[in-house]
Amino acid sequence: MTDVTASHQPATVEPSLHRVMGPWLLLLFIVGDILGTGIYALTGQVAKQVGGVVWLPFLVAFVVALITAFSYLELVTKYPRAAGAALYTHKAFGIHFITFIVAFAVMCSGITSASTASRAFAVNFSSAFALGLEGGTGIILLGLAFMAVVAVVNFRGVGESVKANVVLTCVELTGLLIVIVIGMWAIGMGQGDVARITEFHTPEGVSAFWPVIAATTLAFFAMVGFEDSVNMAEETKDPVRIFPKILLAGLLITGLIYVLVSISAVTLVEPAQLGEGEAPLLKVVSAGAPNLPIGIFAFITMFAVANSALINMLMASRLVYGMSREHVLPPVLGTVHPTRHTPYIAIAFTTLLAFGLITFVGSVPQLGGTTALLLLCVFTVVNVAVLVLRKDTVGHKHFRAPTILPVIGAIACGFLTGPWTGRNPEQYTIAGVLLAIGVVLWAVTVVINKRIGVTPKAPDIEELGTGSTVN
Repeated sequence: MTDVTASHQPATVEPSLHRVMGPWLLLLFIVGDILGTGIYALTGQVAKQVGGVVWLPFLVAFVVALITAFSYLELVTKYPRAAGAALYTHKAFGIHFITFIVAFAVMCSGITSASTASRAFAVNFSSAFALGLEGGTGIILLGLAFMAVVAVVNFRGVGESVKANVVLTCVELTGLLIVIVIGMWAIGMGQGDVARITEFHTPEGVSAFWPVIAATTLAFFAMVGFEDSVNMAEETKDPVRIFPKILLAGLLITGLIYVLVSISAVTLVEPAQLGEGEAPLLKVVSAGAPNLPIGIFAFITMFAVANSALINMLMASRLVYGMSREHVLPPVLGTVHPTRHTPYIAIAFTTLLAFGLITFVGSVPQLGGTTALLLLCVFTVVNVAVLVLRKDTVGHKHFRAPTILPVIGAIACGFLTGPWTGRNPEQYTIAGVLLAIGVVLWAVTVVINKRIGVTPKAPDIEELGTGSTVN
């Protein structure tokens, strides 16, 4: 995007990122990315919108995500760098301001999601140890302490972070499998009410279409995260070969898990009851297996949201690192630690932003909905970009999505961002404030670049890298 002559001198060359991720680590990374706060916290909110067909909004969200994933697959195999939406936007449109806003929106959605997960972790921690801190300053302090631990793990390096992700992914998978097994066992024993899974609970005289769409805007938060994997391209072994099959496998696994969890949940617990409180799956476990110690599942939930926070902060710091190397953000944010080979200044910067959100911003539905809103806007741009970039040829083979898929993806993602979906207006306010901050930062960066002699040039694929978000 931009260049500084000094940045090409041998003395200023930064250490490169380590290629440590093989196919199994990548698959666990993707599954861990998608699973997390969304399914554990929002199942009840989705049930409140549509009743017994709680599985349907998750299925619709899965289909939209899958269609968009094909666009990401074409772009990541075509440009296999630690990049993502910002790179694709600039390659397609070449407008620096739009590129920055897309990158800033992705970063904000990631940090917002991580902050939400951090607050959820604090609430579960307080409940597990009977601290009685819910709703008070203690929750904020616990959330800040947890985010500091995440920063330390992030600083240790992507290898350590991904290994921690493997452990946490196994924990959260175990929690969801417990829900599925309990639900299937109860169904087999004639318990619960399977007939609920086909029941719509909508206001009299209102079509079921709009409640499903409104619920899908919530459920989509549970599907975000798959796009994170493209930002690990620079730290993955042979990304062009392994990304397509691993990404699609990860999406199919998580989509199936979500549908089965939803069916189990609504079979055992009335939709209205499921929509009360902030721990819907805990109610499912209590109803289906009353003899199982509930504290165990509370700990599993705590670790599940911890995983979301870890991966979000890992990706947010990589986004800042990549944009700094393109001089869209100050160069200091692209500094790599000489021994840990991690972007430690970017990690500190994103952690400070998360501290602010944990301290001053609200609940899971507010921030989760805003995360989905921002990413749906980004996905709309990416689906358009893949079509624009068809004219750009590269010197290696890459995945090519059927043309109809990015067209459908752009229309579907754009449709889900609109106020006609029933989205809470407060989400637009939060997103607007975040993007306004981005505009201010852009103006400041332009001034800084002029002072240090940075001049725009054509985007350089070898120097660009950005990141993304999970639920």
